[in-house]
Amino acid sequence: MKIFPAIDIKDNKAVRLKQGKFDNVTIYSDRPYDMAKKWIEKGADFLHIIDLNGAESEEIINEKSIKDIINKTNVKIQIGGGIRSEEKIKSYLDLGVERVIIGTMAVKNPELLKKLAKKYSKNLAVSVDAVDGYAAVKGWKEQTKVHVIDICKNMEEIGIETLIYTDILKDGMLQGPNFKYYEMLKDKTNLNIIASGGISSVEDLKKLKELNIYGAIIGKALYNGNIDLEEAYKCLQKE
Repeated sequence: MKIFPAIDIKDNKAVRLKQGKFDNVTIYSDRPYDMAKKWIEKGADFLHIIDLNGAESEEIINEKSIKDIINKTNVKIQIGGGIRSEEKIKSYLDLGVERVIIGTMAVKNPELLKKLAKKYSKNLAVSVDAVDGYAAVKGWKEQTKVHVIDICKNMEEIGIETLIYTDILKDGMLQGPNFKYYEMLKDKTNLNIIASGGISSVEDLKKLKELNIYGAIIGKALYNGNIDLEEAYKCLQKE
């Protein structure tokens, strides 16, 4: 199972939000690149970067911090946050990003996603951030009536293979992920499932691996020291 250390960037700082709330922010570094360097030194070979300002609005605020990480590291990167056009997808891929994460578009504009999937499917992931299985969009500020399973069916039809599923109520809470939903998603889809939200221990990672989950994004548990990244890699290799 792959581990993706998370670097959430807001106002050019590495931060974590609790339950996606933009007014509940903890700042961990004034230089997001320093966090990327730290996780790479501890064995990370694939980083998960989110442009929080981009998710919330159309403003381009974090470009320098994001480019610093892309240009100064040699690991794979998946990136999301406000990616709602082909131009933005292509610009990230041209910079060398491995995978671009689509969120709001998958719910609000599935026809555009279908068109883009014809060109970029192998380099796209769809991120579904949900409460009780129903997607929230626009930086988690707007709740929809679109269920994750309906999004998954569309993904499989158009050829996108990777789903990032975040249980918003678990995010940043360090209370463990929603194993029930990951088991359901694994059972009902053929997608590569990446778990996000609430992962708080190596035991959580082991349990996700037992469910044959493709990957796990770790955020607050790394920053607070609940999970030691080097130890996590060693434990998963032993399994």
